[in-house]
Amino acid sequence: MSSRNLLSTIRKHCEPIIEQLGYELVDLEFIKESDGKYLRFYIWKPEGITIDDCQNVSEVIGDKLDEIDIIQESYYLEVSSPGLDRPLKTDKDLKRNLGKDIEVSLYKSIDKKKKIIGELVDYNDENITVKNEDSEIIEIDRKIISKITLAVKF
Repeated sequence: MSSRNLLSTIRKHCEPIIEQLGYELVDLEFIKESDGKYLRFYIWKPEGITIDDCQNVSEVIGDKLDEIDIIQESYYLEVSSPGLDRPLKTDKDLKRNLGKDIEVSLYKSIDKKKKIIGELVDYNDENITVKNEDSEIIEIDRKIISKITLAVKF
């Protein structure tokens, strides 16, 4: 089974369980690192994620993964919060972060800039709209966006 199909199957079985527990599954990855393979679930809820939340989801998901038994190799199961530097990938991510400052990295420059920082004011299937620090509205074609993250202010 391809990695994409594996993740899709795991998501299909586990996402409803995670939602029943009161969390949103924001990302899922199965990657090889130097010490082995890792199946990582990134969960979110409005009031934040605690270690107890991660442990609870890990136990329930671990049982489900054992039941469906589709991963034929040994792996480590990890459940964590997405973290501040996590890329915003989905429309759910964008909706959750409307009104917040974001950093948009681009494949192609806009006004000689490959990085735009500002408030996420809107999005649709084709574009995202950002208001920069000069209160200029910038509409960015989603096809030229390489990555969107929350802007961290110090």
